[in-house]
Amino acid sequence: MLFLGNIVIDGARKYPERIAIVFRDQKITYRALEEGVQTLARTLRTLGIGKGDRVGILMPNCPQAICAYFAGALCGAVVVPVNPLLKPAELQYIWGDSQIKTVLTVAPLAIGAATAQEGLPNLKHILIVDPTETLASLTLENLAPQTSLTAPVAAPMESDENDCAVIIYTSGTTGYPKGAMLSHKNLVRNVQQVQALLKFQLSDSFLTLLPLFHSFAMTVCQNLALSEGCTMVILEQFSPAKAYEIMLEHGVTVMPGVPALFNAILQLFATGDKALPKLRLAVSGGAPLPVELLHAVEKTLGIPVLEGDGPTECSPVTSVNPPDGIRKPGSVGVPLPGVEVAIFDEADNILPINAIGEIVVRGDNVMLGYLNQPQATAEVMTSGWYHTGDMGKIDEDGYVYILDRKKDMIITAGFNVYPREVEEVLLTHPAVAEACVIGIMDAKRGEEVLAVIVLKPEATIAERELSAYCRERMANYKVPRKVILRESLPKGGKGVVVKRLLKKELEMESLT
Repeated sequence: MLFLGNIVIDGARKYPERIAIVFRDQKITYRALEEGVQTLARTLRTLGIGKGDRVGILMPNCPQAICAYFAGALCGAVVVPVNPLLKPAELQYIWGDSQIKTVLTVAPLAIGAATAQEGLPNLKHILIVDPTETLASLTLENLAPQTSLTAPVAAPMESDENDCAVIIYTSGTTGYPKGAMLSHKNLVRNVQQVQALLKFQLSDSFLTLLPLFHSFAMTVCQNLALSEGCTMVILEQFSPAKAYEIMLEHGVTVMPGVPALFNAILQLFATGDKALPKLRLAVSGGAPLPVELLHAVEKTLGIPVLEGDGPTECSPVTSVNPPDGIRKPGSVGVPLPGVEVAIFDEADNILPINAIGEIVVRGDNVMLGYLNQPQATAEVMTSGWYHTGDMGKIDEDGYVYILDRKKDMIITAGFNVYPREVEEVLLTHPAVAEACVIGIMDAKRGEEVLAVIVLKPEATIAERELSAYCRERMANYKVPRKVILRESLPKGGKGVVVKRLLKKELEMESLT
C-alpha cells in the first residue's frame, strides 16, 4: 500500500543516523525526525484526531511543519497546509470549508489564527509550536492548546492508499480558492514518478526555500528528498546572500526554485566572485522560466537547469526536462513515467503533433477532486482526463510546451496571442528585468496587448524602442500596443506575478 506516513518510518529504518533536516543550528537525523513525528501523532490522537479529521498547518518552513504533515498521516487525518501570509478572513474561509479540528502554528501567527477561529465551531484547538525547540517538545504539555480538552482519545486507524491525505487550496483566477484533495497514492506515486526520471542520489541535499505549503516544495523538497535519504537544508526567509551562504556551508547539491529565485541568485553572483562547488542541478517550476534566464543561470552557475511543470491538482509534477539526453529550453520537458499528457481541442478530441490546444493529464498523480465542489470537479475531470486550463502543444519528440493559461490568452482582432510568447521576446532586451503581458478591453479589436515592464537598474528605454524591438521579432498583432514601466510587479507567495492583482492596480491607476 502507498502510504504517506511510510516516508518517515522507512527513512528511520534505512537511514537512522543520516541527516534528514538542517535548520538554523539544528541537524536532525532520520531517527530523530521519526521520533518527533510519532510524538506529535500521539498528541494529536489525545486531542481526538483520527481517520478523516482535518488538521491545519499554519507555519513557515521549519522541522515542526514537516512533523505536523507526517503526524497527520500517521493519525489517518487529512492535513491542510496554508500560506502563513493569509489574513484571518482568508484562513476562516479555508478552515471552515475544510472543517479543520486542530491547527498547528507558531507564536507570531497565533493571534491571526485565534481571530480566524471565531465562528468556526469545529476548530477546537490551536497548538503553538516553537521552531527553536527540539522535536521532542511536541507533546501536549508543551504545546498548551488554547482551548480545553474535551475530545476522547482516538486510536490510530488504518488508512487506504486512496484516502485523502492532503488538501491544498489553489488560488485560481476568480472567486474563492478550491481545495484540491490529494490521496496517499497521488502523492507517493508522484514522488516515484519524479525519481524515476531525475534519479536523485543518496548524497544529495536540497535547498528548501520554496514554501512547504505549496505542492512543488511539498513533493520535491520534502517528500522526494526524505524518500531517498537526502537532506533538506531549510531557509525560512529568502535573501540571496543568505541562500548563497547556506548552500555553500551545507554543500547543497540540488536547488529547486521559481524564476524569481534564479533571477535573484544571478544578481548576487554579478556582484563579485562566487562559486557553489557542490551544486550540481537546478529544477525550475511554479511559473514559466524565460529562456534567456535559463541560459544565464546555466552559464553563471555552470549547472543544468531542468524546467518542469504541473498543477497542484496533479500532486503536482507532470513533466520535466530529463537530466540525461535532450533538454529543450522553452519546454517543460517530457511526461513523467506513468503520467499521460495530451493536447485536446474544445470538443475533447486529441490534437496532432505541434497543434495548439488545452493540456490534459491522466495518471495516478491526478487528484481525487475539489473538496465540496462537485460541479467544479466535473468541469475539469472530463473524458477521463484532468483539464489543466493551460494552452500548449507537444512536439514530435514528445516535449510539452506551455504557451499560456487558457484564461490568459488574448484574442485581438480575431488572432490568438499567448502572453508568454510576448514576454519571452521582451525579456531578451538587455534593458528589461521583468515583463508581464496582459489583455485589456478594446472596443474595436476586442482586446489589446499591454506590456508592464520592470527595467534593470540604471537602464532606460522609450516605449517606441521596445515596440520596434518586438516588431522585428514577432507578428504585428502580437506587439504590445502599450508599454507601462513599473518599479515592481505584484507577486504571490511563490514569487510568481499575480496578473489579476496587476490588472486591479492598473484599473485603480486609471481612475486617479
